[in-house]
Amino acid sequence: MSKNPRKVLVTGGAGYVGCVLVPKLLAAGHSVAVFDLMLFGSAGLPEHDRLIVVEGDLRDAAHFRQAVRGCDSVIHLACISNDPSFELNPDLSKSVNYDCFEPMVAAAKEEGVRRFIYASTSSVYGVSDAPEVTEEHPLVPLTDYNKYKGLCEPILLRYQSPDFTTVIVRPATVCGYSPRMRLDLTVNIFTNQAVNNRKLTIFGGTQKRPNIHIDDICDLYVELLDLPDLLIAGETFNAGYQNHTVAELAQIVKKVVEQEMPEKAPITVETTSSNDLRSYHVSSKKIAARLGYVPKRTIEDAVRDICRAFAAGKLANSLTGDQYFNVRVVKKAGIQ
Repeated sequence: MSKNPRKVLVTGGAGYVGCVLVPKLLAAGHSVAVFDLMLFGSAGLPEHDRLIVVEGDLRDAAHFRQAVRGCDSVIHLACISNDPSFELNPDLSKSVNYDCFEPMVAAAKEEGVRRFIYASTSSVYGVSDAPEVTEEHPLVPLTDYNKYKGLCEPILLRYQSPDFTTVIVRPATVCGYSPRMRLDLTVNIFTNQAVNNRKLTIFGGTQKRPNIHIDDICDLYVELLDLPDLLIAGETFNAGYQNHTVAELAQIVKKVVEQEMPEKAPITVETTSSNDLRSYHVSSKKIAARLGYVPKRTIEDAVRDICRAFAAGKLANSLTGDQYFNVRVVKKAGIQ
């Protein structure tokens, strides 16, 4: 339990990460307001007397201001997430991911919020052959999604002040099971393929991709609410754990699925070419040294959790269901 229970607004709180984060915040004793477009509904959230769920659009400045009033912390997860979803409607994505960001931060500060945690992305680094990509590494985004996530960072830091603590987290690719599941992320994609097709298709394979278990990144966001201002104010932290090539990730998934579901063995692995060149080896030494934060769960744990969700019947129609794939949901919603 937190020694200092807060009232926390979580933007995008009904999404993949939010549906794991919100129960952790409630378990820590915090009161939570979720502000979300509800493109995926809110069925992944629990019912709780300390939880308020608000359907809202970040671009509606007045509605956001009303929702954040009375909150002392914001965890900003909301965005049009992943490159295909962004490219589907670039104007929409820019308006949600970037244009409304500064008005939102300004409103939060004006309404008395004292801590603002921004979930950026480690994909802002693009391609790097550096053995360790630290927080000081230049940002070389390859897509507009990465670019606009990165451009929000200096905006937030400009608002840093003694009464408004800002912190930026650059998470690695998140993996593992969530009640609002995504099956368009590398480890999750491979697990879905292995369980249902008994075959994995690798695009490229040599690209290095850092990953982090969904429970670990959510634990970090909860921890950031309690840490002293001095440790985190105006700081940027990489948050990754295991750096593997895409081909290595496929072999990990193959091994775990064959262990968890021996009836699926043997699972075959096929390789084809890829135009997705993002590759980087993220260093998370700063967050370990400064905050003592070290992830506890592995990629194997994430695959195991997803296998058990399949076995429990929690992921019906996982190859065809639109709800598991962000680009399909954004397209179907037809939002402007």
